[in-house]
Amino acid sequence: MPKSRLRKKSDYTPPATATAVKISSGRSWVAPVMLALFLIGLVWIVTYYVTSGSWPVQSWGNWNILVGFGFIAAGFGVSTQWK
Repeated sequence: MPKSRLRKKSDYTPPATATAVKISSGRSWVAPVMLALFLIGLVWIVTYYVTSGSWPVQSWGNWNILVGFGFIAAGFGVSTQWK
């Protein structure tokens, strides 16, 4: 039985114009803002407890705890923008 002719296949070469380009996401502000909100909330709550309610805002009473947790929740909200 005769052998068929073998075709020579050329190896694949990627196009010369394709280069790896790192694109900046433009969200470098997210991590510092997130950490700042976490720390502000934590400091707010700790200050309230350490000063027995006379700081940061005495007239708010126990609502100071909610404000502190609000800052922390805002930090989690900002963290959803992080890539």
